[in-house]
Amino acid sequence: MKCNVVIIDHGVGNLRSVEKALASVGANVVLSNDLDTIMSADKVVLPGVGAFGDCMNGLQDIGASELVCSLAFKKPLLGICVGMQMFFEYSDELGVNKGLGILPGIVTRFNDTSVRVPHTGWNQVDIRSNNILLDGISTGSYAYFNHSYYCVPNDLDDVVSDTEYGDVFCSVVGRGNLYGIQCHPEKSQDVGLQILQNFVEKG
Repeated sequence: MKCNVVIIDHGVGNLRSVEKALASVGANVVLSNDLDTIMSADKVVLPGVGAFGDCMNGLQDIGASELVCSLAFKKPLLGICVGMQMFFEYSDELGVNKGLGILPGIVTRFNDTSVRVPHTGWNQVDIRSNNILLDGISTGSYAYFNHSYYCVPNDLDDVVSDTEYGDVFCSVVGRGNLYGIQCHPEKSQDVGLQILQNFVEKG
């Protein structure tokens, strides 16, 4: 029986590529902004592309902010890119924007002037702690990133992997059945598909 995964459609970004990637690893995938549909899912994906504030506003506009917070730790929940960033308390992108506050920490901009921002391209994922999301992935594997802001968790136990791009930043978080990845799995070839398959089969 296929795992039912709902991708929260908060109106920001093209979600079809994530939908196709999840379907390719065996999930029964639905894009939805309906709260009852999200509630009934086996597993939930919170995506995000673009500005943090726009993504948060989109989530609030469909009335899903409180729902996501209530689902956290109760059923498997995966945040992708800005979706991962929204798990934290706030972002300083274009002013101070409040996040969901599920995990303690902030989101801030790369400030190393020796690197180009946004960070766009392939970089290594250095695994710091065991987590089912990275099962079958070796430390030092490459994933595809496209972002100007990154997460700074207060609790280092939440850090599953980090990545060096001038600064060293947290690239994967995990706590219980809450997971977040900064990379774009649908663009990260075998590594990205392995992450999604781990979430669908083991998360």
